[in-house]
Amino acid sequence: MDHFLYRNGQLHAEDVPVAEIAAAVGTPVYIYSTATLLRHFRLFDEALDWGPHLVCYAMKAASNQAILTTLAQAGAGMDVVSGGEYARARAAGVPGDRIVFSGVGKTRAEIRTALEGGIRQFNIESEPEMEAVSDIAAAVGISAPVTIRVNPDVDAKTHAKIATGKSENKFGIPIARAREVYARAAALPGLRVVGIDVHIGSQLTQLEPFRQAYRKVADLTRALREDGHDILRLDLGGGLGIPYTRSNEAPPLPTDYGQMIREELGDLGCEIEIEPGRLIVGNAGILVSQVIYHKQGEGRDFLILDAAMNDLIRPAMYDAHHDIVPVVEPDTGVEQALFDIVGPVCETGDTFARARPMPPVGPGDLVAFRSAGAYGAVMASEYNTRALVPEVLVNGDQFAVIRQRPSFDEIIKRDSIPAWL
Repeated sequence: MDHFLYRNGQLHAEDVPVAEIAAAVGTPVYIYSTATLLRHFRLFDEALDWGPHLVCYAMKAASNQAILTTLAQAGAGMDVVSGGEYARARAAGVPGDRIVFSGVGKTRAEIRTALEGGIRQFNIESEPEMEAVSDIAAAVGISAPVTIRVNPDVDAKTHAKIATGKSENKFGIPIARAREVYARAAALPGLRVVGIDVHIGSQLTQLEPFRQAYRKVADLTRALREDGHDILRLDLGGGLGIPYTRSNEAPPLPTDYGQMIREELGDLGCEIEIEPGRLIVGNAGILVSQVIYHKQGEGRDFLILDAAMNDLIRPAMYDAHHDIVPVVEPDTGVEQALFDIVGPVCETGDTFARARPMPPVGPGDLVAFRSAGAYGAVMASEYNTRALVPEVLVNGDQFAVIRQRPSFDEIIKRDSIPAWL
């Protein structure tokens, strides 16, 4: 569910006409709904209310300070994967004891910053990283809370580029070596083992892969406790998918996911941590663009938009689908035509859709990419010296620009010319 609906023939973001925002801010523009963000966070929180838990929002999905502050004030923790994300979380008012640090390449500088600034836990990805955390924690006199990420070799049945739980993926340690690695962790200075971490991928549309992985985690928990480890937390990652088209069968709901976790892990007495990102913010955002041209090609028609692959990279990178709808509601039964929907970047890959049925739209008309809140603005670039897209947050009948579009002067002034030129 989201809060982007047609009213009186106009697409609205909550109670604000999308066209009004586009007129005020320009296009392309990302628009987020506060009501949708909070609803999706609370669905996860309520799905785990059968026991102690913490929902840590995966910041990599969308990390604008206004989004983080909205979720933090609702009680969310944060899952960070870089020193920059850690700094963003702290700037949004998230205390260190609600921040989980994930990621396969934590630098020594990032580890020290998190230790000194406060951290709920490091999700350790490798033995060399474990040694680094131990060295730094011992040097600064801090006991670092850690979980170790195990790779359960489970096929998440998702896109290959966002699968993370198979043996050939770069993430975690093989689950078969977990007892050996945990024994080493217990012997190292500066480390306090608090739990187990697992994450098998993103945009999962079935519960069975989760179930397979969590059963392995349950067995490992019992084995590690037999070895004398005090396993208090189970960090189960995120990855629950969203429907990117209204015609697709909806993925499982957070309530179903929470019940499955209870069935597989509820008897272990552990605090449950989950790290959803896409499902919280994906349907909470749209990208609004204006049609520049309708171009007739050889055997196909093109709609050329002012949004491009640098603004929304998912279709070019993952062949991802986004529903694209006119901001003015089309009449019922209106005849549709097939268009390739493309942007102005000088790449053939700058294509959002091929042979997509669309109602009549032409130059000057606005269209909206649905389900664009996750991995949209956060992955944008300034390729072709195109300014980063502004972001807008709506709350009821109010809206505010939460990231301005930079001017070309601002972009150019970031460059430095050597003295010899």
